[in-house]
Amino acid sequence: MSRIRFTRRLPAAVTAAGLALAVAACGGESSTSSEGTTPAAADQLKPNADLSQQTLQITVWPGYTPEELPAKVKAKLKVKDIKVALHDTNEIAMTKLTAPGDSGIDVAFVSGQYAQALNAAGLLEPIHPELIPNLANLYPEATQLSYDKGNKYSVPYTWGTTGICYRSDLVKSEPTSWNDLLKPPAWADKKVTMMTTERWLALPALKALGYSVNTDKDDEIAKAKDLLVAQKPHLLTYDDTTFGDKLKSGEAVMVEAWDGWCPTTDPKGNIKFKVPKEGSDLWVDTMVIMKSSKNKEAAHALINYVLDPEIHSWAAENINYKVPNKAAMERVQVAKGSLLDVKPAELLNGESIIDLGQASTKFTRLSTEITAQQ
Repeated sequence: MSRIRFTRRLPAAVTAAGLALAVAACGGESSTSSEGTTPAAADQLKPNADLSQQTLQITVWPGYTPEELPAKVKAKLKVKDIKVALHDTNEIAMTKLTAPGDSGIDVAFVSGQYAQALNAAGLLEPIHPELIPNLANLYPEATQLSYDKGNKYSVPYTWGTTGICYRSDLVKSEPTSWNDLLKPPAWADKKVTMMTTERWLALPALKALGYSVNTDKDDEIAKAKDLLVAQKPHLLTYDDTTFGDKLKSGEAVMVEAWDGWCPTTDPKGNIKFKVPKEGSDLWVDTMVIMKSSKNKEAAHALINYVLDPEIHSWAAENINYKVPNKAAMERVQVAKGSLLDVKPAELLNGESIIDLGQASTKFTRLSTEITAQQ
């Protein structure tokens, strides 16, 4: 199947600090501790609630779930109605979820650090494991994600990493380091692309320098900026969405890419993906339940349904994204050495990207300054 294009992980316009202010402005409350903001107490839910009296509204990226999912959910769960709203970016989702008043959203698909920010502002309902028995299908590693250890307020849907996607027939040597992108050899000059999404623009430089992808240190960010400024004259362009097409045409020979977007399934078989030796990230897209939801039992039932192996395996089979569901992945025919042929323990070698609160503005400024310079 051809790859579906949607921009999944653009930077949040609202940090955890900003979310807390938004909650206060809307008349809500948030509480803080030495570890930051803590979620509101969980509602008392009824395991045997009559779901026929509940409705569901979901917000999700286009093409990220089966088109027939709403009809299947309605038939399976017997809910009164189900509606799906689409968001192209995390930013759009955050705007919906943090707007004054009730968004009407029951379940939202957002990336891990955004789930962390929503929870820090008290906007998420804690997960009730007794209402999601299919949590047992998840890999043990799926409970060890640093932005939400134990899946207390989010349930992982897909996960992966970032690396170098390249044309094996056009490179003179296989890329092994982030420096192959940051300081491209003469044969790759102006045939390299980088992403502009804030945390991912900085990632190659930070990792090449031996720094954490979650650093908030001004001197480390400044050194990363120096590398990115020096790299810019040697780039073809910045590209978050069509870099795979540029590889296919030969316009680019190496690109920074999220693994699921690297078109390694291209019939010609000459597009490869490599995690550089300096390491990379672990990104996760999650399902969360809004505290404002009036249909929390149905929301939990929906997540439980998505975690059914037959349903969850769709993402791996149709959009080439790994899912953190052991039972689902066992249903998928995985070619040896393919992007799907990565063990959870290997993924956990990557550094989870977490919300940095107010320090996130440092990466916003970095991205703006880098992409604006000529």
